[in-house]
Amino acid sequence: MALKIDLHVHTCYSSDGVTTLREVVAYAERRGLDGVAITDHDTVEGALKLRVKKGLILLPGIEVTALEGHVLALNVTKPIPSGLTLSRTIQKINEVDGVAVMAHPFALLKTIRSAGVHPDFDAIEVINASTFPFSVSTHLSRKLAIRLNLPQVAGSDAHYGPEIGSAYTLIDADPEADEVAYAIKKGAATPFGRAIPWELRLKRVMLNLKKRFK
Repeated sequence: MALKIDLHVHTCYSSDGVTTLREVVAYAERRGLDGVAITDHDTVEGALKLRVKKGLILLPGIEVTALEGHVLALNVTKPIPSGLTLSRTIQKINEVDGVAVMAHPFALLKTIRSAGVHPDFDAIEVINASTFPFSVSTHLSRKLAIRLNLPQVAGSDAHYGPEIGSAYTLIDADPEADEVAYAIKKGAATPFGRAIPWELRLKRVMLNLKKRFK
C-alpha cells in the first residue's frame, strides 16, 4: 500500500513555526495526505500532544540540531539531545529505534557539514520544499543519496499550514508508524515535491515576526 506522507512538518512548538496542531490535521487532510511526521526543532512536545483523526498516520519526530547540521529523527517519542556530533546523534536515534534522516543537506545557509563522510544515516531528504536554491539542492541531494546508496525521502519543511504537503514521500507500507519507519529504512520510499511559492514564504515570515513580537 502506497502511503502519501509529508515527513518534515513543524508546528507552533518550533520557535520559528506558526502552525497550530489543529491546523496540521486540517491541512494534511486538505492535501490528501495519509500521514505527517511532526519534526519540531529539538522538541517532541508538539508531536506528543497532537491528536490525529482516524485514518491519518502520525510519525512523531524531532529535527535535531547536531554540531554539523540538522538531522530528522523519525518515529521517536523521547528527546534527542542537541549539540552532539552527527555520529553521536545518529547513535542516539538508533538507540530508540528511530529513523535518522539527513535533512536538507545542500540548502543555502543550512548545509550539513561533513555529509559525505557519514554514510550511517538511514535515509537522505533529497526533496525539501523550503530549500533555496530548490533545483540545485534537490539535484545535489539526489546525487549524494545515490553515491551513499541510501533511501531517498521528501518533506515540505512546513512552518506554516498552507505549506504542508508541498513535498511528500510515497511509502509502501501498512498504515502504522512502525511499519512506515521500517519501510523507509529498507528503501520502500519515493520522494515527490515542488518548491514552496514565494508568496507563502513571505506570509510565513510575516506571521513568524508577529509571533516573536507578540
